[in-house]
Order: sequence, then structure tokens, then C-alpha cells
Amino acid sequence: MASTSFLFLYVLIMFSLAGMAISDLSDDFYDDVCPEALPTIKRVVEDAVRQERRMGASLLRLHFHDCFVNGCDASILLDQTATIDSEKTARANNNSARGFEVIDKIKSEVDKVCGCPVVSCADILTVAARDSVVALHGPTWEVQLGRRDSTTASRTTANNDIPTPVMDLPALIDNFKKQGLDEEDLVALSGGHTLGFAQCFTFRNRIYNDTNIDSTFASQRQANCPRSGGDSNLASLDPTPALFDSKYFSNLISKKGLLHSDQALFSGGDTDNLVKTYSTNLRTFSKDFAESMIKMGNIKPLTGNQGQIRVNCRMVN
Repeated sequence: MASTSFLFLYVLIMFSLAGMAISDLSDDFYDDVCPEALPTIKRVVEDAVRQERRMGASLLRLHFHDCFVNGCDASILLDQTATIDSEKTARANNNSARGFEVIDKIKSEVDKVCGCPVVSCADILTVAARDSVVALHGPTWEVQLGRRDSTTASRTTANNDIPTPVMDLPALIDNFKKQGLDEEDLVALSGGHTLGFAQCFTFRNRIYNDTNIDSTFASQRQANCPRSGGDSNLASLDPTPALFDSKYFSNLISKKGLLHSDQALFSGGDTDNLVKTYSTNLRTFSKDFAESMIKMGNIKPLTGNQGQIRVNCRMVN
């Protein structure tokens, strides 16, 4: 009897959501069908970040890497199957992307309070990214909601479209432009590197071969990142990896960007002035970051009858 009631509720809510769904996302999408959805996501994210501060950066990165591959559709969460070419094994994600268990827990808790699966994994990723930034003392913003989940993934697209740590400024500008993002979005969203760490293999070439790098900074990183071996050894992307601040940009001005693609933002190009502005004005950076996060979160969402609401974020229904 209980399972029959659950199924009826699920069908009823799905019908209601289908009627609500329009081409645009909205910030009140779940207000009527599940008002506890967003508070539940916030609670689980805060608990995860409390247990491991690094998790905030990891959840933010998951959202970023999802949106850059065919839009914000939770394709990054799909496991490999005979018909799914998982993005988890793409170069930018393999043995690097993390936080999947936290998303699983959020999905379980949200479905429990909602009574059935009505919140998409894509929306969970988007809200979790915002709540992670807030948990690490960053800005908040109104998340647009109503995304649905993809039924496909593409490791090839992930390899081609996720920006790499060795890109120079023209390549980064072109990469972001492909997603409908401009130079201000590039600098603001790159500022997400105010949080988290990078693995040795992503910055080895920079600390041994780049010339636009502070020599002391390079030597310090070389101590934990040898010329060979230690590929997964970590270094923080800025001096305060668990605090949303503007030190990432100050580092760039001092030639202490960890990744080649970080330092490219302050290398004599068009983005230098914006880096300078953000380095001394946290309020401006926070405002622009929030606006660019909304813009990125709106990249090619599936809405209405497109896609599905996955019951398990790791697999297609």
C-alpha cells in the first residue's frame, strides 16, 4: 500500500512539474512541490564541508566540469556502462573529480524529504556549488532551478571542452567563448581557484619550466612535486585554500599562480586590469563571481520534457 501511495505521489508531482516547466529556469521551481529541498541540500553540504574543508572546492569543481560538457545536465555523475561513455574517466576528471558520495547523500536526503524523486541531480549539483562557496565564507546568489538530467555522457567532449591547466590566455578566452562566457566570466570563474588544491602533475611543467614564476615559490612547490613521481601530491591553489578571498589574484600579480592557466590571466594580456581590480576589491570579485556562476549554471539546461529526473544520480533511469 505504501509503495502504491509513493508511486501515485511521484506521478502527481511529475505531472505538476511538467506543467510548470518552461524554457527558462526559475528560482522558485520547487517552492510548491518540495519546499524543504533547498534547506536539505544546504544542510548536507555544510556537514560535508565541516568534516572536510576541501570538499567545498570539490563540489564547486564538479558543477564547473559538468556545465562545460554539453551544459549543466549532471552528465558528469553517470558511471561507465555499455551505453554510457562516462566523463569520470576524462583527463580533467580521472582520479581527480571527487565529491560524488556527497551528491549521492544529498540526493537520498532530498528524495526522502520530498517523498519521491522530484529534484534533479543537475539542480543538486548547482545548488551544492553555491552552498559550498557560502560555507567557505563566499558570496551567495539566487540559483535558477528546473534543470533535468541527461541520459547520455561524453568522455570525448569532456576531453575537448573542459579547460586544461596548460592553456594560455587566447586558448582560455576561446574555450569560455564556446560556452557563451566572456573574458570577465573567465577571470571571475577562474577565481574559484581561491578554494582547493591541484595535483602535482597539473603544475609540474610550470614550476620547472615556466619563466614568469617567482623563483622562491617555484622552489617551494618543487619540494613536494619532483620532476618524476608524486603525481598526486597536492599543493594549494592559493595561500588560503578553505577561505573564499582575493589572495588568488594577489598571487597572480606576484607571479605565484600555481597553474600555467592561472598565471595566464596576468601575463600582459587583456585580463590584467581585472586581475588587479579583484586583487584589491573582494566585494567586486564576489559580486562578479556570483553573476558569472548564475550565467554558467544556465548553459544549455534541459527543461520541460527533455531528459529525466534520475532516481540514482549515477545511472539513467
